[in-house]
Amino acid sequence: MTLLNPNMAATFPPPVMEARRWLDGVSFSDNQPLINVSQAAPVDPPPASMREAMAQFILEDDASHLYGPVLGLPDLRAKVASVWTEAYGGAVASENVAITSGCNQAFAATIATLAGEGDEVILPTPWYFNHKMWLDMGGITSVALKTGEGLIPSADEAAKLITSKTRAIALVSPNNPGGVEYPAETLTAFRDLCRAHKIALIVDETYRDFDSRTGAPHRLFQDASWDDTLIQLYSFSKAYRLTGHRVGAMIASPKRLFEAEKFLDTVAICPNQLGQRAALWGMENLGPWLAEQRLEILDRSQAITDGFPALADKGWAIEGCGAYFAWMRHPFGMPSDQLAQKMVQDLGVLCLPGTMFVPEGDDSGKHALRIAFANIDRAGIGQLYKRLTQLSPA
Repeated sequence: MTLLNPNMAATFPPPVMEARRWLDGVSFSDNQPLINVSQAAPVDPPPASMREAMAQFILEDDASHLYGPVLGLPDLRAKVASVWTEAYGGAVASENVAITSGCNQAFAATIATLAGEGDEVILPTPWYFNHKMWLDMGGITSVALKTGEGLIPSADEAAKLITSKTRAIALVSPNNPGGVEYPAETLTAFRDLCRAHKIALIVDETYRDFDSRTGAPHRLFQDASWDDTLIQLYSFSKAYRLTGHRVGAMIASPKRLFEAEKFLDTVAICPNQLGQRAALWGMENLGPWLAEQRLEILDRSQAITDGFPALADKGWAIEGCGAYFAWMRHPFGMPSDQLAQKMVQDLGVLCLPGTMFVPEGDDSGKHALRIAFANIDRAGIGQLYKRLTQLSPA
């Protein structure tokens, strides 16, 4: 076997795929079917009206089968710019928008414009593991910023971690894995910190469509010079169930997108043409449907809170909840990576352990579990809690 790139070898296996391997050889009964709360992705297809529109694109729009512009479909870029300008109360132009092959690619493209081997990027913990993995693969150091009460990071604490090698701070809000929504004041403080140090602020808003707040969740785009510091990332996968079509977005300065275009052209040439057309159709036609989906996700989040006293009585604690996620602290001496595997065997529950979201040596992950409730409704959450109350590791 030829030598492996040491940066690739240094990072960990994809956590969701790793967890799925725990299902190998395990059977589940009709009385206790598998409850899978491991992945934050809808398993249902897009609504029928969108699939019908996609079928028409396949049959009638020849360009949907060809290469397109590297930075994305012009009409979709313009639509994102228009919607963002209205939603955030600031000026976003189509030249500020690039369409990418999912939000993970948007992060990868962003980092490609910012950092190289030996540089540093600050990530609050618990962190989104794919961000950590991509930095590892580029030889870029992930500097862990411990979050405070309610899993909210502090710009003052982040300031202590900035060095001459720091290139960016990356935040996710609503957060994956914690579910928490970062206050507008928190994001403003991080923007000011990054601007003062001439580094980038990356804000991944994959779950913006399921934020519980009304109105703009932050004021970052209202700053006339926002694109000197801010890079926002987004995904259409969750809003329109387009997970398999891989459509995301990167909102940044035109100069940065000029550099990102080099990366995007080399990796994928262009984003998925059918997915882009579906995303545009969804933005133009599915507003009421998306509003209903948001209310359903908010109800599931409320169900997590409503039913939690049953677990609290047994020593559990909930540290974050929102969007697709709940971050729970369990009361057992068994570390979460072992506990999660035992839960598959004993309870028929698959979730991710907190150890997958923190650096080695951070014991907080041993006491935490991430529950992703994208695919279980209020009744399913009730069943999940019923099983969890029966858990008693040796």
